[in-house]
Amino acid sequence: FDFCEAEGKKRPSENLGQVLFGERIEPSPYRFTFNKKETCKSVCTKTYDTTKPEDKQKLDFLKKSMLLNYQHHWIVDNMPVTWCYDVEDGQRFCNPGFPIGCYITEDGRPKDACVINSEFHEKDTFYIFNHVDIKIYYHVVENEALGARLVAAKLEPKSYKHTHPDNPDCSGVPMDISNKASGEVKIAYTYSVTFHEEKTIRWASRWDYILESMPHTHIQWFSIMNSLVIVLFLSGMVAMIMLRTLHKDIARYNQMDSTEDAQEEFGWKLVHGDIFRPPRKGMLLSVFLGSGTQILIMTFVTLFFACLGFLSPANRGALMTCAVVLWVLLGTPAGYVAARFYKSFGGEKWKTNVLLTSFLCPGIVFADFFIMNLILWGEGSSAAIPFGTLVAILALWFCISVPLTFIGAYFGFKKNAIEHPVRTNQIPRQIPEQSFYTKPLPGIIMGGILPFGCIFIQLFFILNSIWSHQMYYMFGFLFLVFIILVITCSEATILLCYFHLCAEDYHWQWRSFLTSGFTAVYFLIYAIHYFFSKLQITGTASTILYFGYTMIMVLIFFLFTG
Repeated sequence: FDFCEAEGKKRPSENLGQVLFGERIEPSPYRFTFNKKETCKSVCTKTYDTTKPEDKQKLDFLKKSMLLNYQHHWIVDNMPVTWCYDVEDGQRFCNPGFPIGCYITEDGRPKDACVINSEFHEKDTFYIFNHVDIKIYYHVVENEALGARLVAAKLEPKSYKHTHPDNPDCSGVPMDISNKASGEVKIAYTYSVTFHEEKTIRWASRWDYILESMPHTHIQWFSIMNSLVIVLFLSGMVAMIMLRTLHKDIARYNQMDSTEDAQEEFGWKLVHGDIFRPPRKGMLLSVFLGSGTQILIMTFVTLFFACLGFLSPANRGALMTCAVVLWVLLGTPAGYVAARFYKSFGGEKWKTNVLLTSFLCPGIVFADFFIMNLILWGEGSSAAIPFGTLVAILALWFCISVPLTFIGAYFGFKKNAIEHPVRTNQIPRQIPEQSFYTKPLPGIIMGGILPFGCIFIQLFFILNSIWSHQMYYMFGFLFLVFIILVITCSEATILLCYFHLCAEDYHWQWRSFLTSGFTAVYFLIYAIHYFFSKLQITGTASTILYFGYTMIMVLIFFLFTG
């Protein structure tokens, strides 16, 4: 963007989570000394001569970024610098970033941030925020010789056309760049700093300002209630079926003493000789189950830690780091579960099973990730992951995760196969003509709706925090929703499984996995809807990136729900 750059300062180091999320922290040329007030201090002046092609290109890039409402994100002492402004109903909204500038359309309509100042009124003109008033709030620590601690940083973006860029006075008309302007354009960047003592905010609670500006929490409670109603409804159904219907069925089966009655049996009792027939593609199913277990435990532990506050937004990138490390360490349960199920399906090729468990799903995710990274490299983006980090991730996967999967699989194969309570018949039974809703596809499609209904409001906030850079801190809610999702998936699957067993269709293994796994397809549809309705993403590369990362999330979510 050709803003002022800091001379010869090293970049702060980042942890794994930040690198994976593409967060890069750059040093800044804005210099503060504690409690020293600065007014209208010059940082640097950029001059653009529109007759030169390279200068014109830089200026056009700057205009495009203002048109698309790009934001600065600044950090002081690990605190995001916020820009607070009044919205309707006398509320204040605090944004953890502030725009580069704004645009007044050809018919004189102010876009985005241009509404904050009535002086921005020239038509078809860009206004760049080249001056910032920064207020830094500190809390004096009593009874300790520590001095003071910074508790908040706020700023007001302003636009001034400095008459003397070398000796700026920060007054006068705003810095306008007309869209049709030619000749020389000079932009002088300046700042003012004031320090204020703040007695009410303690250092420990300095992150609470995020909560004030987020008026979304009442929607959250509404969505939790909505999910709980679905769960209660499902639990009631499951309980009713389990208690009443099964009780009646079993009583009816027990009354049949004579063999003549047994000829007219119907319902699930008839398939007892086929129910434990190994499924088709049992290898793939066992691999999916192993990977799903790994993701399930990883999500549970990550969210549990996040609820306790270890992974707050204050430790940048902690959430992602925690998830990756846990995923690597949880190779053992994956190998174990996959091996147990594969053995109970009567599988013999145990080496293939272990290799697929450790390489299939992680391999797909890594390949997708690698392709996305190649695109980022090609675009010269700062979010591209350095080669060293890729090697480090591969090392984590091959040197820690894979051996742990092998250990898990070894124990899984050593144990006896899961005993089935009934013998499987030699000859498979014929499956009668199914009614519409017990056919595999309609059943699977219906099964995904209920779990998705529980999570879709949370999904909106999570997608916002990933793509629109809003803070996500509602881990308590998310943990509740996670528990509700697990219960809903299980119960919906049990219900639909009972229905199709009653219709004498005994292929239940894949169907039970796909019934709740289909939630991921609804997630994908929602992500596509979000892309078209909420994001103004232009350009092929950005679109490919959005859908590439979405596909990773969908795959993980599919394994998890299944």
